[in-house]
Amino acid sequence: MKNIAIKIIVLSSVLFLTSCEKNFGDLNKNPFNPTETSIGPLFNKVVQSLQLGWNEQFYVHNEVLYKQTQLAALTNEAWSNLSIGTEDIWSNYYITLAHIRDIENRLDAMENPDQPDSLNNVRGMVKILTAYKTFRVTDLFGDIPFFDAGKGFLGTEFLRPKFDNQEDIYYFLLAELKWAAENMSALPNTPDGGKYYSIGEYDKLFNGNISKWIKFANSLRLRHAMRISEVSPDSCAKIITEIFDNNLPIIKEGEDVFMMPQALSWVKESTSWSFREHKNLRMGSNIWHQMSENDSTDGSGIFDPRTFIFFETTNDDEWVAFPQIPDANTPASGGVPYGLHRDDNYSIKGADCIFSPFNYYLIRDQNTVPEILMTSAELHFIKAEAFFRGIGLPQSEDDAAAEYFEGVIASMDFWENVMLSSTIWQNVAPGYEGTNGFDVANLIFFTEDKLKLIITQQWIDHFRQPWEAFCLTRRTGLTPREGEPLNYYRLPYPPSEAENNPENWSAQVAKMGGDLTTVKMWLMN
Repeated sequence: MKNIAIKIIVLSSVLFLTSCEKNFGDLNKNPFNPTETSIGPLFNKVVQSLQLGWNEQFYVHNEVLYKQTQLAALTNEAWSNLSIGTEDIWSNYYITLAHIRDIENRLDAMENPDQPDSLNNVRGMVKILTAYKTFRVTDLFGDIPFFDAGKGFLGTEFLRPKFDNQEDIYYFLLAELKWAAENMSALPNTPDGGKYYSIGEYDKLFNGNISKWIKFANSLRLRHAMRISEVSPDSCAKIITEIFDNNLPIIKEGEDVFMMPQALSWVKESTSWSFREHKNLRMGSNIWHQMSENDSTDGSGIFDPRTFIFFETTNDDEWVAFPQIPDANTPASGGVPYGLHRDDNYSIKGADCIFSPFNYYLIRDQNTVPEILMTSAELHFIKAEAFFRGIGLPQSEDDAAAEYFEGVIASMDFWENVMLSSTIWQNVAPGYEGTNGFDVANLIFFTEDKLKLIITQQWIDHFRQPWEAFCLTRRTGLTPREGEPLNYYRLPYPPSEAENNPENWSAQVAKMGGDLTTVKMWLMN
């Protein structure tokens, strides 16, 4: 944390003068308003930090999470440098947390007793992004420094913050989201007749639309309430009841939350790079068997349209899944399906590409394929689970089935829009038009294990959010799986934390019984 704190001091001292990150837009538009030109660009930095890291995708997503969730198959474990990926996640979070603390301090200094509500919208936006980013990190690592973290610019006593309990962090963030949802307002004037302070021109997530921020806050409350449904069922039920009984606004179809590179003047090269350099991800037999009725290599068994969006055929134009649990007889996987040469020679995937890779356009498009924060389909699946289990809602298999149906259709629409909105997507497999999303939606009426089907479809919808699929797999144990149950529960802390915050790191590791991937965090207790 020491080196991060030094960076924080330097960053906070120059933010008045610098524009935002290259390729993320020139946002310092009003140099005559010093408050706006400090808070606005700082806030934009926080939004910008939502971009997935290059090494995060390579070493964490592609090498670990896709394998552990079995959303794909890892054909060769060639990269043992997980710490490079965890360092990427860790440094991104704590540098961003320093920006957040700086914004909070500036807002405190702007408080006007005569207009106590004028800052509520900006405060709410900051709280929501703090919650989103912090939930992501604690869900991956467990206990983390939080309450005293990101404050190194305030004094040396904050340079090495202690680790906080995940339980305390969770309840704090859920309360912050509730405050944001209840105190933000889309109205132009505050209750006392003043104006809400706005940084809308710097809001590159929702473009200053406060209604969408409120929906996002409530939707995050639902996501993380369900995540504590096993360890804290009463707290979970209370939030679910409050939101649905009061018909509080949440994300609906067409309101999915994502980062669109083109809209942010950002060229998203990281995803293509992570697949091109990593090379080892292919369609696995596990997800294949959730999307195809048989193993026919001509694709005649495919019933889920998303198959054609997520994956593609081999170099021989066949659908072949890599065994999720390979044996000595499994042939080696190879080829160059993610190479940039395919921009000009699409059909050339390499003679050794004998297993179906990810769809080239899904990972190649640098401008018009989004990075996803939350889909409306996820909210339907959460509600379906709540109905089925009777958590915060009356137990009802019929209502669960209805929400499942809506969730599947929302997922189909979302992924089709991803494909159709891409400016480079070509060569749509001919079998796509022969599939129908309603075939998947109707499965709920013909299966006995409805809860498993609900969880399975949420897992599939998380295809490009492997961190969310990991949390779902870990929480429920109901996602499709071949072989042994999941025994990988968390990421180890990055080496820099042991080096720069040794006393607190040592205490935390001793408390856990080791910095191991098999250690269960509070969420699982």
